[in-house]
Amino acid sequence: MIRIEDSDAVRVIRIHHGKANALDIELCRELAAAIDAQRTTSARALVLIGDGTIFSAGVDLKRVLDGGATYVASFLPALRALFDVLFAFPKPVVAAVNGHAIAGGCVIACAADYRLMARGNGRIGVPELLVGVPFPTIALEIMRGVARPHELPILLYGGGTFEPEAALGRGLVDRLVDGPTLLDAALTEAGRLAALPGAAFALTKQQLRAGAIASAGGNAHDALVQRLWEAPDTLARMRTYVERTLKNTSSSEPSS
Repeated sequence: MIRIEDSDAVRVIRIHHGKANALDIELCRELAAAIDAQRTTSARALVLIGDGTIFSAGVDLKRVLDGGATYVASFLPALRALFDVLFAFPKPVVAAVNGHAIAGGCVIACAADYRLMARGNGRIGVPELLVGVPFPTIALEIMRGVARPHELPILLYGGGTFEPEAALGRGLVDRLVDGPTLLDAALTEAGRLAALPGAAFALTKQQLRAGAIASAGGNAHDALVQRLWEAPDTLARMRTYVERTLKNTSSSEPSS
């Protein structure tokens, strides 16, 4: 599910999990462990990229529907733990968004320190409310860190997904590059960040994100988030969303 490649001082973590790199409990746990393990390696920066033509199409909703509340009870903590590990990672992280980055995939990209996106047909955004599920607090804090304050409610309530040019204009990504040059551009940017003094970078990043991390840690809302994800009404709305999405598109893009 995860492929790790070295490029000088930069470690590339490639998500390789089915056609859509959809987030299930196994991928969340493996990706979180792979990222956390890099704290003590010689890597000075990370690049996250999806395999194929999709960065990550979000939560595997079919898996959630198959497993129901019992699966959600284990999955959602694993998803939150992935966001926690990535957002608090002390070394530079560059997201190379090679295609669709939907919902949880968008949150992963936005948790990075710098985001490049390939030009083309890929879309990025957070349609969780269209699916019928609330955001874990850490996911909201991650999105708050990249969205312009007056646009955050629009992004969340509207649930829109955006093509690269529109995503750049909204601040969801920092730069657009041609697809064939995406990884090289991400490695260059990661190398630039890796050249900064490591201890000073880590402290600065901690200072920048400390408020968001403190707000998310132990937030009482997350217990309600968990209950709403597990609720029969939520799962019914999710099923309706999946059925409607499958009717409207022939591509496999689970989104949550």
